[in-house]
Amino acid sequence: MVTPTTVPGPAHGDSSPHPVLRGTPVVPGLAYGPAIRLAQGVDEAAIEAFGTGGFADTEAAMAAYDVAVGLVTDGFTDKASRASGATAEVLTASAGLTRDKGLRQAVETRVEDGADLLAAVKGAVAQFVDVFTAMGGLMAERATDLLDIEARVVARLVGEPEPGVERPEVPSILIADDLAPADTAGLDPEVILALVTERGGPTSHTAIIARQLGIPCVVGCAGALQIEDGTPVLVDGAIGDVDTTVPEAQALARVEADAHERAVADAWTGPAQTTDGVGIKLLANVADGESARGAAAAPVDGIGLFRTELSFLDRRDEPSVDEQASLYAEVLQPFGEEGHYVVVRTLDAGSDKPIAFATVEDEENPALGVRGLRLSLNNPGLLERQLDAIAKAAATSSSETWVMAPMVATVAEAADFAEQVRSRGLKAGIMVEIPSAALLADRMLEVVDFLSIGTNDLTQYVMAADRMTTDLAHLTDPWQPAVLHLVARTAQAGQRAGKPVGVCGEAAADPLLAVALVGMGITSLSMAAAAVRRVGAQLSAVSLQTCRDAAEALLDAPDPQAGREAVRRVLAG
Repeated sequence: MVTPTTVPGPAHGDSSPHPVLRGTPVVPGLAYGPAIRLAQGVDEAAIEAFGTGGFADTEAAMAAYDVAVGLVTDGFTDKASRASGATAEVLTASAGLTRDKGLRQAVETRVEDGADLLAAVKGAVAQFVDVFTAMGGLMAERATDLLDIEARVVARLVGEPEPGVERPEVPSILIADDLAPADTAGLDPEVILALVTERGGPTSHTAIIARQLGIPCVVGCAGALQIEDGTPVLVDGAIGDVDTTVPEAQALARVEADAHERAVADAWTGPAQTTDGVGIKLLANVADGESARGAAAAPVDGIGLFRTELSFLDRRDEPSVDEQASLYAEVLQPFGEEGHYVVVRTLDAGSDKPIAFATVEDEENPALGVRGLRLSLNNPGLLERQLDAIAKAAATSSSETWVMAPMVATVAEAADFAEQVRSRGLKAGIMVEIPSAALLADRMLEVVDFLSIGTNDLTQYVMAADRMTTDLAHLTDPWQPAVLHLVARTAQAGQRAGKPVGVCGEAAADPLLAVALVGMGITSLSMAAAAVRRVGAQLSAVSLQTCRDAAEALLDAPDPQAGREAVRRVLAG
């Protein structure tokens, strides 16, 4: 075993030794328990026994492939049907990727050229992994999903169970190179106390699902797999520390104190306001009617991000206006109470969320290509029909309905979108996720009614860093000063215009960062429903002046770690 004291912390750009391992913090919380490393892959003996498979011809081999793909797809679909929100979204996307026709064709071509079936699967997946990785951006995130699909298909072919996380005998700290969506979605928080991965970034699928589950999580933690099974580990998901050196009594005391704080947060019922009575809208991110109904049970003021595209990832044809309206109405209906509202985002298709009836195929760099609002450039009817459906759903509900467009880069785009939305009697806004939108926030607010900052993409585009590249995880941290200065600039524009500016990216779910965001002038925070109580409890314990002091200290900080420490000092008084 290599002791953690000798392992450098490249995730923060520092090559000097650290007393503990440090990665990128994702989900706050303390957990202490024995390490258990995830065994990934398929049993080699089973693969060797399978050999070439003994298929008579290409048709027979592909028939076996289709059976295996069907079983893996059914597994993803079944898990998705029992999940909601972000978890259901990524599992549905994995199901679609498993049965991808391009992947099947690549396998078949290799079999026809003389490769055995297992080698053909491996080669085809490697081809697509290389393509996705080269694309960068959100597409690169799917490389992990593809490798997981390969392992599951191979397991089905050789007659072995699909690989995954086995339930530990005692509550443990799960350590892995990375986790696929199906692995993360099936975790039981009662026995998996925390997640630590060597790869991945703060907006990876692992991170998003971990937030929904409420499991303390640290990603991009180099050297974590060198911790031996059974080693007691203290994980601090708020600062990213993974420590094997803390004495047991001290670790347990810290975990107990954190558990008390969590209990206070869990008991919080709102309203979200500072100690001096300044209200903050806390909203939920949802994908469909089921997740909206679940969010309605939390102390939220509505929906800050309804991801409409996630209902259509497996559709080959565009749903009709009536069909869309029915889906949207399910999300609007639980939020008809006065003061509540629902923010509907138009199709954010493209990049890592290709939709057959909407997105452009074979783009060289989809993350910088035709996605979001840009889809309407060559297909204006797509947006028009969606807006008609949203308006029709709004007419059947008492919920106040706001509509925003993703990937807006210019004032002209914002003005054109706002005109179309207002002509249907709805409030119009845009996502701020391209730096140009933040830099022109004052002018954007001259033509729209509100702004919503998507910190996931904004961070990626500001820092020019693929969020799935582990070596760059320190750059995709939403605490990066350059990102936060653009957030503050956008919030200040909202104050000058007297219009709301929210944050709907994953940064909103961080209680510590939420304090500073409110201090910058952010008026609403939208997050996974599971994170609302902890954020609300934190904001209700501070004054607006404390929030402003935290924002000032954060904006003066030179790097993310210094920023976190600066905000903590302000809160400590």
